[in-house]
Amino acid sequence: MPEYVSYEEFGRRFFEIAVNEERVGSAFADIAGGDFTVGPIPSGPGGVAKVWAKVEIDEPQLTRQVGELITFTVKIPLRIGLLIDLKVDRIRYDVAGLITLPLTVRAAAPLELRIEVDPPKPKDVWVDVESRTIRGSIVRVVASVDSEIRRFIAQYVAEEIDKPEVKKARIINVSEELGRAFHNLGDEEDSQATPPAPVPPAPPAAPAAEAEVLEPTEILPAPGDRL
Repeated sequence: MPEYVSYEEFGRRFFEIAVNEERVGSAFADIAGGDFTVGPIPSGPGGVAKVWAKVEIDEPQLTRQVGELITFTVKIPLRIGLLIDLKVDRIRYDVAGLITLPLTVRAAAPLELRIEVDPPKPKDVWVDVESRTIRGSIVRVVASVDSEIRRFIAQYVAEEIDKPEVKKARIINVSEELGRAFHNLGDEEDSQATPPAPVPPAPPAAPAAEAEVLEPTEILPAPGDRL
């Protein structure tokens, strides 16, 4: 005997099952693997030092929170290669970074699931400018341009999540998906209900023509020949 539930409870269960980390994460899959360069950014007295940052975006990691609203925290790891030009020397460092984005899943009329995300701000970006691998004197140079690096990263990610293909992936039209599912189900039932047409038997092979038997003819002597 099935367990019947109210329409309201069904809708809530549907939401919690349909909106999981894997499905929501797929909407942001296109962001992973992107890279860009920030700089040169002048730093130090008179801008004597210049800093470049090559930023690579790794796979987003999602954590779901289920309450009155279903929300997600998206953490996007960054790999940042810093190049510091001190005029007399060029120094390279690899440091880590992280972008944190809050997502909210909402229901919209007539029958849509929408993943809403606010564009990131510089405060949502963290760059490990105090990494132990960086010398103290260099930390001051990088720290002075930290806000500029974070601003560029936030702007880049905001543009990425605003791309048409990403915005489209953040909207699930449930009505269309159900219609497509029922249409496919009807096609499957039709294919099962209609047996394949029987293959007509091959016509019998024509009997082989009998070889004509030639009777030996009597050889008569030619006139004048003796018997």
